[in-house]
Amino acid sequence: MEALPEDEEYSFREVVLPSLIPVVPEPELERESGERRRGRDVIVAVDHGPNSKPAFDWALVHFCRLADTLHLVHAVSSVKNDVVYETSQALMEKLAVEAYQVAMVKSVARVVEGDAGKVICKEAEKVKPAAVIVGTRGRSLVRSVLQGSVSEYCFHNCKSAPVIIVPGKEAGDESIVDWTRSEDPKP
Repeated sequence: MEALPEDEEYSFREVVLPSLIPVVPEPELERESGERRRGRDVIVAVDHGPNSKPAFDWALVHFCRLADTLHLVHAVSSVKNDVVYETSQALMEKLAVEAYQVAMVKSVARVVEGDAGKVICKEAEKVKPAAVIVGTRGRSLVRSVLQGSVSEYCFHNCKSAPVIIVPGKEAGDESIVDWTRSEDPKP
């Protein structure tokens, strides 16, 4: 993968998120100022794969704070394809509602056309986030080197923000957020 030229335009569609999420006024933080008061922008790369959700969950639990804005970015082959867009929109809506319920952060979602690594780096250039959070696909080292990796591309080419790579969950692991209390076994 090569870096996206600066003057090259790209196609995207904003995702209108559900109105179920109430508009929350900016929190009153008396003794704090600067970045913490106005909140940070955080980019989380999402897709329909199983290793994207652990990165999203990790961002909510370990990184986001009350005044932050979560930018959900999903790269697709074509934004003009309505089926692809509607599927992506449903995913983004679900994640935005979860982000509000878990961490009370507002979300902005964008479906962008193009190669995932290039798209994520371009969005980071535009938004200037506090961090870019991506998941891994769970490939072996050899396979990752031979085929390339979105997280590896972002790590090497995203110059406007630190990149946090969250490993995918192993088979059988529970999500950080979607846990339920197990009943005590009866003797």
